[in-house]
Amino acid sequence: MILGDSGKICEETKKIYPQKFASEEEIFNHIHRGDRIFISTACGEPQYLVQALIRFVESNPKAFFDAEVLHVWTLGVAPYTDAKFKYNFRLNSFFVGNNSREAVNRGMADYTPIFLSQVPQLLHRGLVHINVALIQTSPPDDHGFMSLGVSVDIVKAAVENASLVIAQINQFMPRVHGDGFIHIDHVDYIVCHDEPLLEYEAMAPNEVADQIGKYVARIVQDGDTIQIGYGSLPNAILSNFNDKKNLGVHSELLTDGMVELMKKGVINNSQKTLNRGKTVATFCMGHQSTYQYIHDNPSFEFRTLDYTNNPLNIARQNNMTAINTALEIDLTGQSTAESLGKTFYSGIGGKADFMRGAILAPGGKTILAIQSTAENGEVSRIVPFVREGAGISLLRGDIHYVVTEFGIAYLHGKNIRERAMELIAIAHPDFRSWLVAEAKKAGFIFQDQAFIPGKGGEYPDELEACKNTKTGLDIFLRPVKISDEPFLKEFIYSLSDRSLHRRFISFRKD
Repeated sequence: MILGDSGKICEETKKIYPQKFASEEEIFNHIHRGDRIFISTACGEPQYLVQALIRFVESNPKAFFDAEVLHVWTLGVAPYTDAKFKYNFRLNSFFVGNNSREAVNRGMADYTPIFLSQVPQLLHRGLVHINVALIQTSPPDDHGFMSLGVSVDIVKAAVENASLVIAQINQFMPRVHGDGFIHIDHVDYIVCHDEPLLEYEAMAPNEVADQIGKYVARIVQDGDTIQIGYGSLPNAILSNFNDKKNLGVHSELLTDGMVELMKKGVINNSQKTLNRGKTVATFCMGHQSTYQYIHDNPSFEFRTLDYTNNPLNIARQNNMTAINTALEIDLTGQSTAESLGKTFYSGIGGKADFMRGAILAPGGKTILAIQSTAENGEVSRIVPFVREGAGISLLRGDIHYVVTEFGIAYLHGKNIRERAMELIAIAHPDFRSWLVAEAKKAGFIFQDQAFIPGKGGEYPDELEACKNTKTGLDIFLRPVKISDEPFLKEFIYSLSDRSLHRRFISFRKD
């Protein structure tokens, strides 16, 4: 996607702002020992600037040392984590990605756990000072404003608080509406270099992910405003929303799947309470076609993280529905998305921000979608207890629904025994007997608790049916579940002795 004549725009900019152009060596000579260097997020990473910085260090290995590279996370190769640069750079990330996971777990890089909604304030309050910011923007318009494009998140706060701002002007960067504009006066140095933005390629959804998506689609209602994450499972969930109407988006991340639903008219934001008519996000990860679609499109509004992820803003959205994933969840309802035991895997991110905001929203609901097993079916993601050392990303009160390929568990307002039985019922059949035994051992469920998993251990979806009466009443019929036990108890206790005797040939008085 080329948005104009690159050479012409750069030459015109150079004529007006000659002081902002210099050789790469002159620019990077402004970096000193111990400086903190910020890099834009994910697909907004200025790839050329990062590679230019690496070339500078390779040519001048003693130019500076112990500089901290700071970012939310990146999709690039993260060359600054290479062992040969261990005296020059040390990475500090607010989220652990594929390119930094090994370095973090070897102790060669740092991870800062924090709610992403709070990161901009770290910069504004000076608690974390940025010496040099490497960013990527669209070309300046006639008024000197440049768009941060696909990455607004904390980038704008970094620009506003950095001592030195170096911008890669890239014709491939879309101009995105919202709060992601900076004036060229706030940039100290400009490097013109056009290159396609990084793209995010999720694994193709499988049948398991698609089945989870079908269950999630039952929970999401027409007119809901949704937030959802990234990856093959969220993509599968979105692909099951094609029959929905008037959905809205207030999300940290914009993905290809959301854009496809906008093109189909499924997402139109017409029922939103806040930012009606706008798809609101803070950064975008997808393909070039998505970047083209959001370019100068007034249907989108990109805002900073302290707006999109602020639970108080999220709570203002009627029928806000937060859909997130996790690595594992225990039988009491607490889950982790950050770590596998003591091994860091991702980060706090925005999950808790959105889940807690959605809980506070009128008609809001939270959904944790998770495949029942990992490691090719060898490990259950539903476990008696989360692994030792794991960080708890979502507390027991944060989750309304848990969805696996085996069904839906509703946890909100349920006690520990009820939660355990709900979750065992949607665990993989191969692990249910083990989970029942462990739940009894932990005292979560009664020692004589009956558990009949059904034929093949799977819930018989084919027996479900919807009926409509002559009076227009819609009735949903389904097989009884283990989680229905409290309702059955209440029903039986509500019957008279006469009715009990007629129905069951006996009744209890004690």
